[in-house]
Amino acid sequence: MILLRAAEIASVDGLEGVTIGRLAVELGMSKSGVFSHFGAKEELQLSTVHTAAEIFAREVVAAGGSVVDLSERWLDYSKRRVFPGGCFFVVTRSEFAARPGRVRDALMLFNLRWTSLLERLTGDAQLAFEVDALLAAADRFAVLYDDASAYERVRLALRARIAMPTGMEMSVATPNDNSIASHASSTI
Repeated sequence: MILLRAAEIASVDGLEGVTIGRLAVELGMSKSGVFSHFGAKEELQLSTVHTAAEIFAREVVAAGGSVVDLSERWLDYSKRRVFPGGCFFVVTRSEFAARPGRVRDALMLFNLRWTSLLERLTGDAQLAFEVDALLAAADRFAVLYDDASAYERVRLALRARIAMPTGMEMSVATPNDNSIASHASSTI
């Protein structure tokens, strides 16, 4: 109960927004009652990361399957707002990216395990990176704009990218491409 609420708060306000005092008030407990479970804020943050990882594993990873299956479950996990602020790990990995310490290490380990799983499923580190980036983009766009259409756009992008043979270069329009230029000028 305490750690689930902590993870919910962190998904909105970051791990720094999770305090013993705030949890005590929101859960109707004494500060000493909450403190006795963790002892220090860093321990509370680490326990929150571990709880969020367990929830993520249950929601996204446990059923196994292909990278498409995991991506679908990840998008569903974000869309259903298992955590009210979207994906706990998208929020917190940004918050702690430049902060050395045990919390960053725990978040980094989670992310390394996640991207390693994607890499094993795709057989391609670049594709795994792109899948992770697209999923995170869907989450942030959908949360920021309260617009669930991001999930379908990312589904389409993932299908196209996963179907693309490894090593195949995407065509890129150049400023000399008249069809792109005429379309751009008519829409600006």
